[in-house]
Amino acid sequence: MRRTIVSFHAHPDDEAITTGGVLARAAAEGHRVVLAVATRGELGEVADGVLRPGEALSERRVVETHRAAEILGVHRVEFLGYRDSGMMGEPTNDAPGSFWSAHVGEAAARLGAILTEESADVLTVYDDRGGYGHPDHIQVHRVGIAAAETAGTPPVVFEAVVNRDHIRRLMARAPAALPEGTEVPDVDEMGLGVPESVITTAVDVRDFVGLKRAAMAAHASQIDHSSFFLALPEDPFREAFGWEWFVRRGARPGGRPETWLFDGG
Repeated sequence: MRRTIVSFHAHPDDEAITTGGVLARAAAEGHRVVLAVATRGELGEVADGVLRPGEALSERRVVETHRAAEILGVHRVEFLGYRDSGMMGEPTNDAPGSFWSAHVGEAAARLGAILTEESADVLTVYDDRGGYGHPDHIQVHRVGIAAAETAGTPPVVFEAVVNRDHIRRLMARAPAALPEGTEVPDVDEMGLGVPESVITTAVDVRDFVGLKRAAMAAHASQIDHSSFFLALPEDPFREAFGWEWFVRRGARPGGRPETWLFDGG
């Protein structure tokens, strides 16, 4: 049966890193895939010389999002029209039009209209910490949950998370697999992810990591080819990014995790 998944994200490139494999797999299986992005990522960091003279970063990131979406097989891309709020505690959090300062009900109505129009079966958001505490990621959780509750046909909601234990295991081996001088992020210092014990859904997307990697590379203004993400050789990359994890709302963790977002399969 053909289903529809709406994947809601804070900024361009989040979709490729967090759920790129699931989106590619869903598209390959014949499901309808819709990407909703809250902001255009205006406050992302960009190296000198990446943008053309007079080009705004937001313009580039929209182009990159559509390019990545095409690679993953996404059928529809929608931006909700809010501005990037920046990191937590920055003055930009409260700037007019920022996603963090948006009224949750108003933002949920924008997303809810997409859910209703698409008769979405599944919605992906983030957990209540936004993965690592970014205000726009936290707001994705709040807005997504509210939108799902008011949609004409409420979708099943999956909160995308990072498996902290898996990352720790990989990080212990990462230095040997990386080119010399590559900076390895510290999962504990970043406060990233959740323990394996709370995860309800572990999706194997190793057959789609080539598409996922290409989608990440399409966000070249943010993910340089020498970054930790893309510096990983093929096999370590497959192990690092070949699984995507979720907590299904209403499900009790424990036992063997389900393996797909449709029908609990």
